[in-house]
Amino acid sequence: MKLPFLHRLPVFLAVLLLAGCSAFAPPRPYTSEAEVLAARGHPTQRWNNADGSTTLQYATQPFGESCLMVTVDAQGRVLRQEDGLSDAGRAKVKVGMSKEEVNRLLGAHRSVQYFALSREEVWDWNIENTGPGIATLFNVHFVDGRVVRTSQTYIHFPF
Repeated sequence: MKLPFLHRLPVFLAVLLLAGCSAFAPPRPYTSEAEVLAARGHPTQRWNNADGSTTLQYATQPFGESCLMVTVDAQGRVLRQEDGLSDAGRAKVKVGMSKEEVNRLLGAHRSVQYFALSREEVWDWNIENTGPGIATLFNVHFVDGRVVRTSQTYIHFPF
């Protein structure tokens, strides 16, 4: 006997949720640029660094909570990989940094808001939810294109 669709809906949603989680799976340790590209595809951004290395950015915004940054040397060997949106990554944001510097640290942002009275442009990123509510955002506040402060916002489900 077939179950009505409504009885199968929770199973369908669970499968869909688990499939979506694999897209944002934590990175495994990579050893070469070719291995990273084969596993992750084209990066969302790529930077050439002053020391001859290259950084590949794999941002997951607007829905994910991480930004994999993989730095490789000129021979394509992985030097380091880190989550730009980790606690340590967010702690690197300092007053006076430019938008480009912040983008290189944290990756592509989720959204932008502009506050005319304070002249602040605020970029935000989804991060691991550490507080009350259903989501946590990390915010970087810019005035005249420079960081003036950071903050966190907790999103609550409206009941």
